[in-house]
Amino acid sequence: MNSTIDLIGPIIANAQAANPPEEGDYYDDEGFLVCGKCHTRRECIVKTPVIDRQGEFRELKVRALCECRAKAKEAEEERLRQEKEMKVVNALKGKSLMDEQAAAAVFSNFRETKDNARNLRLCRRYVEHFDEMAEKNQGLLLWGDVGTGKTFAAACIANYLLERRTPVVMTSFVKLLASMQGFREDEDKLITQLNRAKLLIIDDLGAERGTDFALEKVYNIVDSRYRAKKPVILTTNLTLKEMKEATDIRYSRIYDRIFEVCYPMQFTGVSWRKVEAARRFDEMKNLLEGF
Repeated sequence: MNSTIDLIGPIIANAQAANPPEEGDYYDDEGFLVCGKCHTRRECIVKTPVIDRQGEFRELKVRALCECRAKAKEAEEERLRQEKEMKVVNALKGKSLMDEQAAAAVFSNFRETKDNARNLRLCRRYVEHFDEMAEKNQGLLLWGDVGTGKTFAAACIANYLLERRTPVVMTSFVKLLASMQGFREDEDKLITQLNRAKLLIIDDLGAERGTDFALEKVYNIVDSRYRAKKPVILTTNLTLKEMKEATDIRYSRIYDRIFEVCYPMQFTGVSWRKVEAARRFDEMKNLLEGF
């Protein structure tokens, strides 16, 4: 019968051959190979059980990682882990349906003003406590005038969670409705796909045409999230008054469902778009007329 050394000896020999002494390495007084760089051992003793001799062990000297090689291996593993993480995050972003501008939105680039400081704080708290929010099926309704940062804030939430490998889909009702022009089976498939996301963010509620078809689809999307017990974040230029006082049942049933699961946050202040347009105008004026 083969002994332990007969079985694992070739494995150890191959490992030794694959990790030969390098220039500067040396052997200490006990005969162990030592790294010439960090001066820690590149060999160690392992105990292996002796076959057919219960309780008996044989000591074998095998190659081991010295401290500098162990640190290098750990650093390489961390690099590969981060690379893998980034691939996962980028894949999630690719599936999130966001455009390039939204995909680049982060809280650190949020233009904080006295008008939106509270909203920025609330958005940060939402993502920091997202597990609890998701458990309670708690969403947000970001409402206010055009250009006040609603979409940017929603994109910051999406990207914060995506970076932490939370599946998020961010799109608009206009895009969703364009995808629902086919058969009922296509609509069901799309809603099923949307509900796989832990968070669904839909931009521009109210921008869709107020046809019976469009309103039915909007309700189906919102209601499906409600029934799936998964949160949704919506942005809209509509006012709370307009939504709360809607008398048309086609609209009111949508808004009632939204108010049931979404915390309203008003965005006010000067339009970011107008500020940016004014800045670009002044820049071009100085460039063209400043010669």
